Order: sequence, then structure tokens, then C-alpha cells
Amino acid sequence: MSTVRTDEPAPTVPAFPSRRWLLPSALVEELDPRPGHPGGRRPRRTVRDWVVDFTSFLLAVVIGLLTVDTLQNETNLSPGIEAADQLIGALACGAVWLRRRWPVGLAVAMVPVSFVSATAGGAALIALFTLAVHRPFRYVAWVGGVDLALQPLYFWLRPEPGLPYVAAVAFSWVLISAVAGWGMLARSKRRLMLSLRDRARRAETEARLRAEQAQRLAREAIAREMHDVLAHRLTLLSVHAGALEFRPDAPREEVARAAGVIRESAHEALQDLREIIGVLRAGESDDAGRPQPTLAALDTLVAESREAGMKVTLDQRVTDPSAVPASIGRTAYRIAQEGLTNARKHAPGTEVTVSVTGGPGEGLAVAVRNPRPEGDVPHVPGAGQGLIGLTERATLAGGTLEHGPAPDGGFEVRARLPWA
Repeated sequence: MSTVRTDEPAPTVPAFPSRRWLLPSALVEELDPRPGHPGGRRPRRTVRDWVVDFTSFLLAVVIGLLTVDTLQNETNLSPGIEAADQLIGALACGAVWLRRRWPVGLAVAMVPVSFVSATAGGAALIALFTLAVHRPFRYVAWVGGVDLALQPLYFWLRPEPGLPYVAAVAFSWVLISAVAGWGMLARSKRRLMLSLRDRARRAETEARLRAEQAQRLAREAIAREMHDVLAHRLTLLSVHAGALEFRPDAPREEVARAAGVIRESAHEALQDLREIIGVLRAGESDDAGRPQPTLAALDTLVAESREAGMKVTLDQRVTDPSAVPASIGRTAYRIAQEGLTNARKHAPGTEVTVSVTGGPGEGLAVAVRNPRPEGDVPHVPGAGQGLIGLTERATLAGGTLEHGPAPDGGFEVRARLPWA
């Protein structure tokens, strides 16, 4: 049983499976490329190509036959030259079938051929048209320019019976220019179709990239939320578990209280984890599930930290915390939560100060400070992702966040959030 590689692009469905025969093979190959042309082989002709090629051949033959009648009116032509003219014209008509394979070579070869053979004029015009369709303007300019320059000399050597010299030259110039312009118009239409195809593909690619970016941003937001929530819960577990480990002879009431906090924190962490996984599965927004914490829940957060044995001082100078916009309040809550979590891990035993000030029109200022811990503190590994996530949160909310060592050797996190 064969396996399919997931890193390979899926085969594209033909854009026009039932109408390929209506388009030129070169255009079909560019619009809907298909594998299977090894060795530089050209794509197979479509039904339209066969019809156009056969019509071009018949047109070249008809123009050649009409020119044969004019050869009989030229008195200075010998029978041998007249026969050679017709033979060259027949070969030129047969060469029309090669116009798709060698458009430049055929158009260049037809310039001297049409100069010596009047019956090859139709094949020369078709070769010029093909060159204008399949090649850029510079090729048409060179070949068409040489052809236009030779027309006065041609009609001076072989005057057109019953037509003045100036009129014959002017008519040939108009005919050559019209054929070249028609071919360039057909080429421009093909280029336009290809450009629209490329634009559509770019639009699809950009839409896919935007969707992937939106998914990545959603995952990052969920990861930040998971870090902010679970880190706080797990540090509470670590603190109480450490207390039980270092004080196995503690009174039974303290052991029971610590065990209750551990159980409650584990339950809360599990509940938060279930909600985040539910968001991932259902694709719901961040506001789904339990209500998200706001600034009004800051008192509860400080109380939980105090129950865990932390010394926390809350300086909240916001008259009505419930009036703070939900997104700003949630960001302020997460900043305070992360600051308390870091202080609990890296500066245990110190007194942490959480201050929140501000009002409508002047913004909301949040600061979490802790002094330098006394004595040696066990190293707690951390990658700093929490502070990075807080900076992103504050930026998305339209504010700023700074963090770093304080003058007294402690650590401080300061944030400024807008409050319209």
C-alpha cells in the first residue's frame, strides 16, 4: 500500500477540465501546469490549436494562389523564375506548421523568402503574427522593422500591376502593422489572463498566511493565559508543599490547613486547565467559560497570596474598580498576578507591595515591588516567558510595561495602561 507524503503540495484540480480545447496549448500549460513534459517537450496541441493552424495554412495557400494570378501580369518574369516563385511559396506555406515550435526563426527566415517570392507573402504575414503572439515586442520591432524597410525596395523592383507605387507601399505598411498589432493584442490578453491568475494565487497564499498567523496568535494568547494562570496556582502548591516538607512536626491544624490549600489550588489549576483545553477544542473566544478576572478580583488574589504565607501590601487608589474597562482590568490583574508569582519564587519571605492608581482620562498605573531577599535564596529556574507575555499584553492593550532591578536591590514591575 503506497503512502502519501504530507509535505508535498496536493495536486491541483484543473481550472477548466471541460474547456481546455478552447484555449491555446501554451496558455493552458501556464494556467494549469501538468507534470509529464520531460526533456523540454512542448505541450500537445489542443483542438483549438489544430483548427487555428489549419486555418492559417489555408489562408497562406489562398493568398499564395491569389498572388499567382498577378505573376502572369508581370512581363519581365521568365517562366523559370515564375515556377521558382511558386515553389518557394509552397514550401513557405508548408513551413507555417512549424510556427509554434520556432516562431522567431520562421519569422526571420520569411523576411528574405517573401522578398524573393511573391507567393510567400501570406506565410510571411502569418509568421509575423505568430512572432507577435509568442515573443516580446523587441522581436516584433526588429523583424517588422526590417520587413517595413524592404517594402519600398520590393515594389520598386517588382511593381504591382494596376496600383501606383506609393499606394502599394502604403498598403503593405498598413497590412504589416495591422498584423503585428493584432498579434501583440492577443499576447497582451494572454498576459493579462496570466497576471490575473497570479494575482488570484497570491491572494490565496496571503489569505492562507493570514489564517496561519491568526492561529499562531491565538495559540500564543492561550499559552500566555495558561502560563499566567497555572504558574500562580502551582507556586501556591510549591510553597505549601515545601512548608510541609520542612516542618513535618507542625501542629495538626497547620498541616490540615496547608493540605486544604494544596487541594484547593490543585482543583483551581485543574479547572483552569480544563477551560483552556475547552477553548482549544471548541475554538471559543477568550471570554468563554468562567468569567475572566478583572481589577475587582485583585483583593481575592492578594488574599490567596496572604493565605500562602506571603507578606503582601495592597495600595489600591481606584475609587470604583468595577468601572475599569474589562480588557484593561484583566491586563492589570494578570500583571499583579505574575508579579506576585515571581516574588514568591525568587524573593520568598519579602514584603511585596502592589499598587494600583489612576482614573478615567489619566490612565491606570500598576506596580509590583519587592525588596532584596535576606540571605541566600535557592535558584528557581525560569525562562522569563512570563515577563515577555506581560509586555505583549500591555502592548496589545495600548500601554507600556517596564521591569528591572529596583534601587534597593529588589525587583519592580511597572505598567501604564490607557483608561479613556
